[in-house]
Amino acid sequence: MSKSLGALALAALLGSAGTLLAHEAPAVDATTHTVTVKQAATQAALRDLWIGHIFWVRNVALETMDGNGAAAKAAEAEVVSNAKQIAASIEPFYGKAGSDALMDLLVGHYGAVKAHIDATATADAAKQAAASRQLTANAGAIADFLSGANPNLPRATVNSLFIGHAAHHMEQDQQLKDHKYVEEGKTWAAMRDHMYVIADALTDALAKQFPEKFN
Repeated sequence: MSKSLGALALAALLGSAGTLLAHEAPAVDATTHTVTVKQAATQAALRDLWIGHIFWVRNVALETMDGNGAAAKAAEAEVVSNAKQIAASIEPFYGKAGSDALMDLLVGHYGAVKAHIDATATADAAKQAAASRQLTANAGAIADFLSGANPNLPRATVNSLFIGHAAHHMEQDQQLKDHKYVEEGKTWAAMRDHMYVIADALTDALAKQFPEKFN
């Protein structure tokens, strides 16, 4: 099977010697540091992929709350496609085994998110709580994997990032269910910025672990 679009895109970006206009986003911190063109390209690619995740999951949630099964199913197919691209993006660094391991974790993440969406749509508090526990456990598993693969990604930090990400999903679900669209717009902005933090943390860690790929 050929590599997914995400892996091909990232490989192309890593090999590019052209000029990149990085996406504008709030800085993770106030420290100014120099990045190579390849690192900036990787950052942009990972930001796009993680923004794609929340974009398509939001569509699943919105269409589920509206009872539009066909649209929700189409959006879910995009969630899966996006997850494959995210997983494939680490293959140049950790091989197919690493990519497959991340894919399994992303499947678990989305499974828990979807369970929470469905439970919120039917106002089932018990199932919402169960989905929340699944998301917490999955965040820990993702933290175990990433911190084990890269010493520049402390487990506690990664766990906190994905716990926060899960909380955003759950908050958004409830706001869409309750038609609180102004509040949901603010949640979306927070989710977007949080995805930038995750993508940037991954990029920085990869650049430190594999400097030869970024020079």
